[in-house]
Amino acid sequence: MKVVVAMDSFKGSLTAEQACQIIAEAIKTAVPGTEVIIKPMADGGEGTAKAIMIAGGRGEWIKKAVTGPLPNMQVEAGFVWFEDERTALVEMATASGLELIDISQRNPMKTTTYGTGELIAAAAKHQAKKILLAIGGSATVDGGTGAAVALGWKFLDENGKELAGCGGNLSKIRKIIRPANPIKAEMQVLCDVDNPLCGKNGAAKVYGPQKGATPEMVGQLDAGLAHLAKVIGEQLGRDVIDIPGAGAAGGLAAGAIAFMNGRLVSGIETVMTQSRLKESLVDADWVITGEGRFDSQSLRGKVISGIVRLAKASGVKVGVLAGQVSLGQGEYQKFGVADAIGCKDDKMTLEYAMKNGDKLLAEAAKKFAKRHFGG
Repeated sequence: MKVVVAMDSFKGSLTAEQACQIIAEAIKTAVPGTEVIIKPMADGGEGTAKAIMIAGGRGEWIKKAVTGPLPNMQVEAGFVWFEDERTALVEMATASGLELIDISQRNPMKTTTYGTGELIAAAAKHQAKKILLAIGGSATVDGGTGAAVALGWKFLDENGKELAGCGGNLSKIRKIIRPANPIKAEMQVLCDVDNPLCGKNGAAKVYGPQKGATPEMVGQLDAGLAHLAKVIGEQLGRDVIDIPGAGAAGGLAAGAIAFMNGRLVSGIETVMTQSRLKESLVDADWVITGEGRFDSQSLRGKVISGIVRLAKASGVKVGVLAGQVSLGQGEYQKFGVADAIGCKDDKMTLEYAMKNGDKLLAEAAKKFAKRHFGG
């Protein structure tokens, strides 16, 4: 029996690596002799860099101190370097992520992607031919202007004064000045959402509140992003207003397209390729995947959906272990998941389940092994 364990994180409870290790140990205990390969997964959000390094067994972490989500912050971040491909993976959450600031500091009028731009600049200086930009988990709604400023772009107001890259300055931009030496590396932006830049499904209205935006701020940020798109169209000749996914990471996706010649690609597909998951599925009987909640969203562009596609092509059965399972058996089996087990039952509080995630996941894994592996 060969089993590949390819888990996403259980946010607030377990990292992807921890989840994989817990399941692997539980399976080996329940069914001794089972070959278990772990491949921590991510979809471009927090933990993507570490997941790829562990799953792929390669890559070097290049440390870099950069500006944090707030202009007066400095954080220890970095990027993954793949020497054989001359490729860098920049995870924006390590520099501009929501988890780097507490609730009282969350204010997308002030937060900036400047530190992410510093990481991109460092990767370019490292002679990267390609830069993979993982953009999940941002604390920002600055349309990527902060990152652009770090890369040499200038944004001027009506008086010709340079503006800092932040959400509160978007509506003030009147002129965009290109850098003297733009980055030359190919830029691929890992993105698995289809939110446009503005409007009811845009960056500000959908994600602004969780980043600390009040209803008034949401309106200002949405108007600011629309204004930025207008100026980009007029002065740079790029139309970013209606591109699906442009609203990801507070509009950083749109900024990457406009200011870095970026191209949006599937986050989970890129992670699976970089971690060489397909190769691991050769001769495998099962692949076990999962995340905090297995629901309808899991079937649209997240880690589980990507793994189901790859498993189908490889002829491997898929099992899901999740914090909670809110899909019916008929629904998930139709999608391509053979079985799904949740860690939390109806009698448990969410708080209890999250605090005891390790024990509950181990129990679910043993239950799965006994049900399908003869343990």
